[in-house]
Amino acid sequence: MNDDRLLIGTRKGLFIFEKDATNSRSWKQTAHHFMGEPVSSALADPRDGTVYAALNLGHFGVKLHRLRAGAQEWEPCAAPMYPPQPEAAITATPAADNENASQPTEPLWSLEQIWTLEPGGNDQPGTLWAGTIPGGLFRSDDSGESWTLMRSLWDCPERRDWGGGGYDHPGIHSVLVDPRDSCHVTAAVSTGGLWQTHDGGDTWRQTAHGMQADYMPPERREEPNAQDPHRVVQCAATPDTLWTQHHCGIFRSTDGGNHWSRVEAQPSSFGFAVAVHPHDADTAWFVPAIKDAFRIPVDGRFVVTRTRDGGRTFDQFSEGLPPAPAYDLVYRHGLAVDSTGTGLAMGSTTGGLWTSNDAGESWREISAHLPPIYHVSFA
Repeated sequence: MNDDRLLIGTRKGLFIFEKDATNSRSWKQTAHHFMGEPVSSALADPRDGTVYAALNLGHFGVKLHRLRAGAQEWEPCAAPMYPPQPEAAITATPAADNENASQPTEPLWSLEQIWTLEPGGNDQPGTLWAGTIPGGLFRSDDSGESWTLMRSLWDCPERRDWGGGGYDHPGIHSVLVDPRDSCHVTAAVSTGGLWQTHDGGDTWRQTAHGMQADYMPPERREEPNAQDPHRVVQCAATPDTLWTQHHCGIFRSTDGGNHWSRVEAQPSSFGFAVAVHPHDADTAWFVPAIKDAFRIPVDGRFVVTRTRDGGRTFDQFSEGLPPAPAYDLVYRHGLAVDSTGTGLAMGSTTGGLWTSNDAGESWREISAHLPPIYHVSFA
């Protein structure tokens, strides 16, 4: 990753911004693809330079496109497809408005959205992972020509108890491939906890122990399957350290995600986005908000918080961000850090885009008029 390009997925297309070669703080828009179409996720594969864009076209379904390195035109590739839903998943319970209708006992086995796209390991050319709604994890070993549903996770009994978190149905929004072992993959479900495989997806186990879901009855608050991690990230240089921005706070793990500890932060421990320094596992950034029904910045002050000591203390930064009162919310894929750990980019629901080149201590507005931003990544 050379960090001189930004992929910005929005409600009305994919925007490309490039860094000014003569001014490291200056970025300019150089392209706009899929005009007017919602781009739910984008990926610049660092292994071969291919760019992927996932589109959520509503009535017309989910589409996936790729732009190969050096190519001028996007080409369609296969979108993940769920297998036929068995009759056992449908009950004959009459619907309230139609005595002859049937109600599904679980979400329909139909792709609603690609929520995240991630590359496989460096030793797996062509391997991609796709986290989707309604909660399926897919793998491609041919650069998106075909996809396979991880039935080992989809068929686990615990999935029947997963619930929606932000959307009506469950979704997998974070997929982490261990840089030391490509067969070790972590997937986060909203709402369904954290799952890990060490054999490339043949078997999975739940590893959300220590997270706490305050919205559950006391006897179920620490139940792994009831947890709602909003976003999970992994330190590239120290992969055993993971951070999550959870619905009920910030949590950190130093043993590969097996056990988690709560971290307290001000002005709030609620939010959606988190980024971790690629070389310093104790440094992470968050964008706090008021939880539940008040998903706006606390007291109208739009700030980014940063810890450099593993969550013991936090600093708040707002230089260059909109003054109070501000109502920007940053979605879970709206904050990104570059490979150096000093450059950050952030996009909000109100279409603001900012970058920082001093580890988040000050920000520069790149655009104030983009459509609502779903995804930000360096490329």
